[in-house]
Amino acid sequence: MRALRRCEALALFTEMANREKKQRSKGSAGNNRKSGEDFLEMNAKKEGVIETESGLQYMVVEQTDGAKPDEWSTVEIHQRALLLNGTLLEDTYRLNQTSTVAMNELIEGLQEGLQLMSAGSRYKFWVPAELAWGRKGTGNKIPPNAVLHFDIRLMSIR
Repeated sequence: MRALRRCEALALFTEMANREKKQRSKGSAGNNRKSGEDFLEMNAKKEGVIETESGLQYMVVEQTDGAKPDEWSTVEIHQRALLLNGTLLEDTYRLNQTSTVAMNELIEGLQEGLQLMSAGSRYKFWVPAELAWGRKGTGNKIPPNAVLHFDIRLMSIR
């Protein structure tokens, strides 16, 4: 048996590491899916939680009257975004700096949810993985099949 050349050994090591990472990710994705489904099932039973036909869950914290955004609007929002385990993804409330974003650039669940709100309203959303980043996640920040929790105040519609 011949000795592996350094480049062959490195390629073999990299391939083995990638396979192991993929296997761990598969297990994590399956666990995330199951825990997310369990959470959403229990959350739907809580007083004040409403579930849409798509599976988006929300709770009205503060309701105002007025115009609502559509899919072509640009919105200014305050948001706190978390994973179900409490990991903070973003918090514009803490930074005291709103985000301005085009509706069509948001994940599907937030596009649907924000269209329920009028300017000045504040809602909490629980977005199933299928309405967020799904099986892929976003690399290190959002794992595969993650349910996301948002606390959003719609400041204005442009």
